[in-house]
Amino acid sequence: MNGNIKPVAAVGAVVFNNGCVLLVKRKNPPAKGQWAIPGGKIMTGERMQETAEREIFEETSLVIKAGNPVFSFDVIERDENGKLQFHYVIIDLIAEYLSGDIKARDDAIEARWIAKKELSDLKINPNTRYLLKEKFDFY
Repeated sequence: MNGNIKPVAAVGAVVFNNGCVLLVKRKNPPAKGQWAIPGGKIMTGERMQETAEREIFEETSLVIKAGNPVFSFDVIERDENGKLQFHYVIIDLIAEYLSGDIKARDDAIEARWIAKKELSDLKINPNTRYLLKEKFDFY
């Protein structure tokens, strides 16, 4: 057991617009350097939808309306000695794009609307790839 590390709840928002999906290239772990669904940690007292709307604005400058959960998964990473580094429980919500011009900020190195045909050329996070392919036939 790793006494001080506890699971952290986080959400992502799956946002489509004009045949493209919103993805960010992550600056920090988990999935550092990979393209993934944008999102982040739920703050105490915050509803999942509020978190998704806040995080997407913080990372991309876009305004969205978050909906219901569509996918969930764990991210558990250990160092080379097996010591637990972090444990996230992530819930992805479907969301509607409302407004804004995309601009990478916060934990995003890049933020883009990505067409289905572009996905195979990018380093997509495996959980994001699975979600897009299995839940939305978008891969």
